[in-house]
Amino acid sequence: MSKGSDVPELPSPHVRGPLWATLQTLFQAVFCFWLGYRAKGYEKLEKADGALVLANHQSFLDPLLVGLPFRRPISFLARENLFDVPVVGWVLRKTHVMPINQDAASTASLRQTINKLQHGFLVGIFPEGTRTLNGELGEMKPGFAAIVRRAKRPIYPVGIAGAYQALPLGGWFLKPTRVRVVFGEPLTVEDLASYSSRDQDAALCELVRTRIAACCEAAESWRKTGTAPNGGQFS
Repeated sequence: MSKGSDVPELPSPHVRGPLWATLQTLFQAVFCFWLGYRAKGYEKLEKADGALVLANHQSFLDPLLVGLPFRRPISFLARENLFDVPVVGWVLRKTHVMPINQDAASTASLRQTINKLQHGFLVGIFPEGTRTLNGELGEMKPGFAAIVRRAKRPIYPVGIAGAYQALPLGGWFLKPTRVRVVFGEPLTVEDLASYSSRDQDAALCELVRTRIAACCEAAESWRKTGTAPNGGQFS
């Protein structure tokens, strides 16, 4: 801890750590072989100084699929009861995952998330709140809006395609299919400045949904045609 502070010192937001790097190598081998995994547009986040990474939620695999191409960690939010599961909880704590009560998100969770963003971490959130039932993009929950207002960091939209086919809600076995992930251009701090009050949460959710949908469409087209999207201006 810092001298005279009750807040633990945070690790470097650009260093994965040995467990993260080991798991990443393992999952890269499995996903690239079994799912033909490919990602595009992530390079612009490698040196970002703190940002929200907002993605659609197709599968339990999604945090792995979003974080897989990076040489730095992404700090995701996960249900707090997962931290009570033997081994799983230990892995989550060692890979920068933050617990959250989905029924009553606490001030402590919000503060922890903002601290990590301002320290320079990429923080991953699935704003639909739960995995899709049919593979389609759902409505955005406004919980992330409070983080946007207080942290003043950019948002990077992400579209995942194929994860629903590989391991949908209720699935137990990883099916061979093609998975693609597309990272879009950011909503900058300046872009987000006009959504600074709670009565604008619905408009912010719609904006974010539009950006994520564009990335999803690009990822799905790539998955079906085999042709990677050109550029990365998915807005």
